[in-house]
Amino acid sequence: MAILGAINPILTAGLDPNDPDGWRCGAYLGRGGYSALRKILSGKISPECVLDDLKKSSLRGRGGAGFPTGLKWSFIPRNHEGEKYLVCNSDEGEPGTFKDRDLLLLNPHAVIEGMVIGAYVMGMSRAYNYIHGEIPEACLRFEEALDEARAAGFIGNDILGSGFCVEIFAHRGYGAYIAGEETGQLESLEGKKARPRHKPPFPANAGLYGAPTTINNAETLAAVPFVLNMGPEAFLAAGKPNNAGTKIFSVSGHVAKPGNYEIPLGTPFRALLDLAGGMRGGRALKACIPGGSSSPVIPGDAMMELTMDYDCISRAGSMLGSGAVIVMDETTCMVKALERLSFFYQHESCGQCTPCREGTRWLRGIVRRIENGEGRTGDLETLEHVAANIAGRTVCALGDAAVMPVQSFLRHFRDEFMYHIDHKTCLVSKETQRTGSGWAWE
Repeated sequence: MAILGAINPILTAGLDPNDPDGWRCGAYLGRGGYSALRKILSGKISPECVLDDLKKSSLRGRGGAGFPTGLKWSFIPRNHEGEKYLVCNSDEGEPGTFKDRDLLLLNPHAVIEGMVIGAYVMGMSRAYNYIHGEIPEACLRFEEALDEARAAGFIGNDILGSGFCVEIFAHRGYGAYIAGEETGQLESLEGKKARPRHKPPFPANAGLYGAPTTINNAETLAAVPFVLNMGPEAFLAAGKPNNAGTKIFSVSGHVAKPGNYEIPLGTPFRALLDLAGGMRGGRALKACIPGGSSSPVIPGDAMMELTMDYDCISRAGSMLGSGAVIVMDETTCMVKALERLSFFYQHESCGQCTPCREGTRWLRGIVRRIENGEGRTGDLETLEHVAANIAGRTVCALGDAAVMPVQSFLRHFRDEFMYHIDHKTCLVSKETQRTGSGWAWE
């Protein structure tokens, strides 16, 4: 994949995906890189002013939760005696999400600059970038960028003669979806199995090695230098109230040009679909998952009326999440699609919580039975009952993530599931599926 297009870009402005050296430190400096860090370390911008600017900008976390970044940074105790840690979450395991790997490949120095700024503002001398284990090329590229930044004096000891010291480490994960959950990620960084922790205490008080820790998504940290350079008001104006700036959306499925696209938050979905080349083969949009596989599905006709921002997607009953837009056309069997999603969550459950460990197995088993023409009367009610007994009853959100597709697919496409049960076959003919567009569930 690559960053294939944009509307009024910020993070990808001036980037040429075809330039083999566009990711290097020299190219980043040519685009104004590290200028925000220079201002801060020269004393022109104080840590307090950085926090104020981030709060004014309304920059929200780009990893899924959408929590205000400036507020999150302010939770770290400034007077803590001892080490504090910053963790960049690049463990991109959500199906349909592939934006962070492109950032690490095409613009890694933006992530590094954001990490150094965050470490300085929060008083940290150690930072880690936890990178998904199944994208080794991104980890290697980031390590090369770290070497460049270190040689240029942007990380290490006495950065730019300011007396500030911070070291950044790249840490390759093992491909586990659960390691994307912030406390599971901390466990993995400590060399343990990535099992999420009970909260409280929260990472801001007791995170990595028991010390205060902030975990931010890679895209969030990459946006920080741009917010400071252009000013919070301009960044806010680039999007819409409570949905500031631009966001990179990963568009996959039945579109002509799958890939990453940077657009202002609040852009109509129709415009994003046009950027991605429209529906493949001119077929009709049947459904869309707007924020990664754990986001509730939205029927196609409703999706065409929405704008791509946290509030609008939330009002429609789903989540913007990581910005992974999975597009499904009229050839898609929704039962088969849900069976694949349910298999993923069963496979990726860490097994710590009984409702998740056992419930995801039940969900997948029932949906698979329906898909195989062996559905029974009452199966849909059983699915709903199992889902209700998982949601809100687990240490982390994986249980909820497994449940939301099930609940939303049944809510919007119940007739299709009933047809499978009653007729022991698919409402969407097998011939239509075969001559469709090679959907990922095949």
